[in-house]
Amino acid sequence: MTKTIYLYDSYAKDCDAIVQLIDGKFIILDQTVFFARGGGQPGDTGKIVRVGDNVEFTVLSVGKKDGVIAHEADKDGLAIGDKVKCSINWDRRYRLMRIHTATHILAAIMHKEEGVLISGNELGEDKARVDFNLVDVTKEKIEAYIVKTNDALKRNLDIKTYFLPRAEALALPGAVKLLAALPPNITELRIVEIGDVDRQIDGGTHVKNTSEVGEIELIRIDNKGASNRRVYFKLKD
Repeated sequence: MTKTIYLYDSYAKDCDAIVQLIDGKFIILDQTVFFARGGGQPGDTGKIVRVGDNVEFTVLSVGKKDGVIAHEADKDGLAIGDKVKCSINWDRRYRLMRIHTATHILAAIMHKEEGVLISGNELGEDKARVDFNLVDVTKEKIEAYIVKTNDALKRNLDIKTYFLPRAEALALPGAVKLLAALPPNITELRIVEIGDVDRQIDGGTHVKNTSEVGEIELIRIDNKGASNRRVYFKLKD
């Protein structure tokens, strides 16, 4: 198992590691700061540098292969047992953290007022989209939720993460805001709590305080079916 540093410290930008396994250009490490793609958040990019000769391998993507975190490198050359230094593309990661936190608040507000759940989402550096199981919605109503989200962001709310046993986490009111079921094999679930606005099960990276996010603005709303509306928004800066 790879130790996932990012689950405990979203601000860790680099770490030392040892290569555990090699599968072509896919590298498995004993620990990593690279976020593995999941929950709508893309995997981190960055570089892995071999200790000793400083040969650099660009990390193109990070995901899970057969449940194991795999770093896709731009070339072969690493070997099992190699000591390496890992560093992420921080500017990209931080922007994703900001937009991820904003997504949680928007979803929490809409869940509270509409009772809706998220049926899909995708985060990006430039924009994010969230699918809600909504039937009737107007642009004016979504814009009002965007305003409420920005008001919450301006409150300088602290964000904290912690782990709870599965049954205890699932019993928290509002902790599940996804339509999709959580994998049954996970015995401990990670909680992300944003002040008094949101508390939900989540494995992604977030900022420490909502003041870091800034503001968001609506791009558009798409009709994706009888009971599915896709909301696109972006960070203002």
